[in-house]
Amino acid sequence: MKEKIMPPLVLMLISAIVCGLLVLANSATKDKIVKAQEEKFSNSLTETFGEADYKITDLSYDGITSVTTDEKGRVIFEIVADGYSKGGLDLLIGIDENGGVCGISFLAIGETPGLGTKVQEDQSFLDQFMGASDENYEFDVITGATYSSKGMKSAVDLALKTYNEHKEEILNG
Repeated sequence: MKEKIMPPLVLMLISAIVCGLLVLANSATKDKIVKAQEEKFSNSLTETFGEADYKITDLSYDGITSVTTDEKGRVIFEIVADGYSKGGLDLLIGIDENGGVCGISFLAIGETPGLGTKVQEDQSFLDQFMGASDENYEFDVITGATYSSKGMKSAVDLALKTYNEHKEEILNG
């Protein structure tokens, strides 16, 4: 009887100890992780769109993680899009005061290294989105990164659609 009870009890004890250690590790690092994410967000805004007084709004739209505005009339959407990987593209997409795409920045990319990551590395690919003001623009996918390319296009299209449908609310809210 003892031989049948002891292994599950030992396994349960080990599992409880490991769970406790994971809880401690989580509580010790969660603030650092949040701070690092906020710094990455802020640095990406500054690197891509320049120095400005950025204000994160409390507006909420389907598929949009956050909406940021600045005093120059630009709107920057944070969008997490599916490429080859689900949620593999975490982007900042800026729309200028004329309604055209003025910048794209990557907060994180979880696509296949060397293939899907080409959407971040290939400047000519990113340039094809610049100035687009609606969903009707020329678009070429990167060979070998079709899903990632289409994920980028869907993210840019979502930013443009949301901007065009809610421009007044975003800029005046």
